[in-house]
This record gives sequence, C-alpha cells and structure tokens, in this order.
Amino acid sequence: MKIGTLCYVRRNGRTLMMLRNRIPGDSQWGRWNGLGGKMEPGETPEECVKREIFEESGLRIDSPDLKGFLTFPAFDDEEAWYVFLFEATSARGELIECPEGRLEWIEDERIASLPLMEGDHLFLSWMRDGRFFSGRLAYGGGRLRESGVVFYPLEAVE
Repeated sequence: MKIGTLCYVRRNGRTLMMLRNRIPGDSQWGRWNGLGGKMEPGETPEECVKREIFEESGLRIDSPDLKGFLTFPAFDDEEAWYVFLFEATSARGELIECPEGRLEWIEDERIASLPLMEGDHLFLSWMRDGRFFSGRLAYGGGRLRESGVVFYPLEAVE
C-alpha cells in the first residue's frame, strides 16, 4: 500500500501539467498528470505535496487546498494507492527540469483533450464540482474497470 499526494497548480487560466515520459516502465508513460508522489514516514499530506511540488518543479506553494481523497485498489500486480488530491492557486519560483517528465503550463480548456488516464477525467470534473469527495478508481489491464465517488458537504470547522 502506498500513500501519496497529487496536486494541480493553477495560475492565470493555466495548469502546470507533467507529461510522464522519462521513467522507463512508468505505468502512466505518455500521459499528462498533475504533480505529486509518495508520502515519507511522519509527513503530513500538506508537507508531502509542498515537498513534491518543489522537488518536481522548483516551485513553492504555500496553501494547497485539499479537494478530495482517491483510492486506487491493487490491480495487475501493482500496489494499492491512497492519494490526497490538492489544488494550489499560488506558486513562486522558476520551473526546473523534472526527472520524471516534461512540465508545461497548459490552458485549462485544453486539459480534457490531453492524453490522460481515464479516471483523471472523472476526478478533475469532481474537483470542479467544488465539494469535497472520496473517489475510487480501479484499473486493470491499463483500463479503468470501476469508479465511484461520494461527495461531502463543505462545512466550516471551528
């Protein structure tokens, strides 16, 4: 079981995306995705997403907004993933060369036309819905086999 983060950094109608094309054997080879990765022991999701964004892009984010939680059950000899999904609307710094893939600021209206994993289209639409969610995306044979989501009302916590 792996626990990680995924973040979509947005600014001026564009989103920072990564074309995963630099790690041989990557299950997402040739697909576009947000940035993120595996949590380290003792790390909070917020610490992880800030570290991963910096390591992969050279950008620093201050206030990532938690949008939802994703469960990817184990399929095809891969481990299950549990992922905290974030959005960040402010980032500072200069982009660096990412060892995992090519980084590019993509116009928001173009994202749906990019080669994405099938489930990404779902959770990106869930993010736009504006309610916190818990989603399940089950892949097998490189294809989305099952999906489901539960939305939660947003309530202020004091």
